[in-house]
Amino acid sequence: MKKRKKLALTCSAVLLSAGMLVPTYDAPVKAKPNPVTMNQPPVSGFISHDELTRALNQVERTSQGNVDVEVVGYSNQGREIHKATIGSGDKVVLIQSEIHGNEKVGTKALLEMIKKIGSNNSPEMRQLREELTIVAMPMINPDATELNRRGTEMTWDEVTNEFPQLEGVEPSWNYYTYQNQYWDYASNPGFDMNRDFNPDLDYTPQPADFPGSSSEPGWYITPEAQTVRDVYKGLQNQFDTVDVFIDLHHQGEYVIEGTEEPVTFSLSGVFVPHPDTEEGEKYSEYADQYNLEYSKQLNLAAYDAVQQMGNSPFGNISLYPQDLDLPGTALGSFALNGSGSVLFEITGQTQSFGQKKMGQLRRAVETGVFGILNGVATGEVSDLDAERYNDIPETER
Repeated sequence: MKKRKKLALTCSAVLLSAGMLVPTYDAPVKAKPNPVTMNQPPVSGFISHDELTRALNQVERTSQGNVDVEVVGYSNQGREIHKATIGSGDKVVLIQSEIHGNEKVGTKALLEMIKKIGSNNSPEMRQLREELTIVAMPMINPDATELNRRGTEMTWDEVTNEFPQLEGVEPSWNYYTYQNQYWDYASNPGFDMNRDFNPDLDYTPQPADFPGSSSEPGWYITPEAQTVRDVYKGLQNQFDTVDVFIDLHHQGEYVIEGTEEPVTFSLSGVFVPHPDTEEGEKYSEYADQYNLEYSKQLNLAAYDAVQQMGNSPFGNISLYPQDLDLPGTALGSFALNGSGSVLFEITGQTQSFGQKKMGQLRRAVETGVFGILNGVATGEVSDLDAERYNDIPETER
């Protein structure tokens, strides 16, 4: 098998954008008894599920066969989850966006990249199509997208209907039933699906594993996470391994450590303790395929590409916190399965930004992802000194 880090917003804004940050609770949050007025930010300028569907179908029609779009699953509310495949190379790159429905810039960036790689006949784009098989899954949590919120739209009763063995079990810790001035999960519950992954890709929910916690694997109880898992497994079966996994998220607004420079986005390739360490011994069965060095090289490829844009709003790239143990994230689970993994945490709750700022963020993400794709296609990513990963400036929180 191939192997391949000053909080500037208020707490409410962090709650809005919370990319991969671990919630401060390990149990379901109970609803407040009194109703409150919802005060969600607008979503104008972003892409709805229907708009994404139309855009992907148009790209497929106009790509002269370079882009293949499939419906690979459905959300809990019956919305299509799409996969766009580009290229025929033996190096496999899986990219997803909007695992949280209020983290929307990544979807716009990913759609633009699908269009460019699929229709542009420059030598660079042709090389990507020849050397890589790129599988893009934009907006994998469409129910949350339509509600402009983090969590899915799904009740615990629906889970137990699907998995009768969980009847009477305490709901999973990532089940949202709280209510505040922004989100009403009390009347419309849901899950943080980015805690619903498990490195055992064949895992089925077991009562003893509930309610669980953020440092334990998830369960594949949401159809959205199941769909991503199934695509990943299909690629494994076809290509032996998924070389690269890229996940496009959002975070709060922060600054580069020791400066007042606002972060454009943060990167990371570390989501669980290394299986060869005492802290990571519980992951020892994945030690032979876990490839942290390659993850660091991929992150460096993204970092270097954005730095080459020079002094601009794009240049402030930081390292996301590294002391993580999140096997229930897609990134943690797929890294343990041998994928070189890259987290993009785009700054801020982007709905509060103007179109110019959102466009800058989108282009920065595109530049970083293309840095990875080009490095993998040419093989140059493997020549990068993984130790330089530690020189990426940290995020001041």
